[in-house]
Amino acid sequence: MDKVKLGIIGIGNMGTGHAKNIIKGEVKEIELCAVADCKEARRNWAEENLSEDITVFESGDQLIEAGICDAVLVATPHYEHPRLVIKALEHGLHVLCEKPSGVYTLQVREMNEVAAKHELVFAMMFNQRTNHVYRKMHELVQGGTLGKIKRVNWIVTDWYRTQSYYDSGEWRATWAGEGGGVLLNQCPHNLDLLQWICDMPSSVRAFCHNGKWHNIEVEDDVTAYLEYPNGATGVFITTTADAPGTNRFEITLEKGKLVCEEDKLTLFELNVSEREHCFREMEGFKKPEGHFVELETDGLNPQHIGVMKAFAGKILHGTPLVADGSEGINGLMLSNAMHLSSWLKKTVEIPFDEEVFLVELNKLRVNSKFKKTVKETTFNTEGTY
Repeated sequence: MDKVKLGIIGIGNMGTGHAKNIIKGEVKEIELCAVADCKEARRNWAEENLSEDITVFESGDQLIEAGICDAVLVATPHYEHPRLVIKALEHGLHVLCEKPSGVYTLQVREMNEVAAKHELVFAMMFNQRTNHVYRKMHELVQGGTLGKIKRVNWIVTDWYRTQSYYDSGEWRATWAGEGGGVLLNQCPHNLDLLQWICDMPSSVRAFCHNGKWHNIEVEDDVTAYLEYPNGATGVFITTTADAPGTNRFEITLEKGKLVCEEDKLTLFELNVSEREHCFREMEGFKKPEGHFVELETDGLNPQHIGVMKAFAGKILHGTPLVADGSEGINGLMLSNAMHLSSWLKKTVEIPFDEEVFLVELNKLRVNSKFKKTVKETTFNTEGTY
């Protein structure tokens, strides 16, 4: 096999973008052979704009069962991700899954367990991990040369969305359709990067405000306080209503401070560890000395194309992925913890009780305004309906 025959399940905004990149030859080791979408309008678009050699299916299940692909890219609404990933793996297909990995960790944990039983490539579309700035932050923090983390602050309020954005889809910004708001739809990349670079916090206390700035039922404004196992603390703030917004990711460590803002990364490195300076310096007001370091990166930021190239490379040559599929649960665990903390109005330890989370989520799903049929539905403990 010199090319991976790929089927895309879900050809909305993301799926269409991936299809266009492949057709343009941006991912030379992938050949698009099929697409699927439950909406007739999207299937019509595919039949009118894609090659006749590309088969169009009415559902992801049909595409998977057809046996004409080596792999699938799942780009459907969030709740369907784990089910389709599991089905594809059980039919012997490699899988690349769009973010988020799912809506709640119980379903994603089941997905990961199935993936572990198959010798197939399973990857997540965490394209922000390809950004040279975030890769450099990961290298510096995880490398340990700057010591332990003391404080993390990420203000990511540049996810501005209008009411028309939320009105553009019947499933959008509903508990039944998306399973959450800014945390689950806009911030999966940020939450993945937060845990990838800084590791997982041990507890979260969050305040998620539902429909604070828009006519929606899910959260559009979040402030979360994080505590880490080593005593470090953090704050994560996000919204879809600030104009102008801010995107500033700041990490204070024992030997310096990293600041990522406006796609630029700066490092102020201390000459000695702050912890050493604190207990050895005899002058009460003297700050530790340091200097700005000019950081070098490779400047590369291949995004979605880079993830797809790595996915094909892993299948064909055994080269590394950008993000293994099993890692998708980590950022989602942060998102779930923030929601649960806000719902219960208390600090939530990580790991948390995943059954309790699903019970609380299902209360919101039952009363969701997504569709009348969803309103009248009783959700079971597996979260299906």
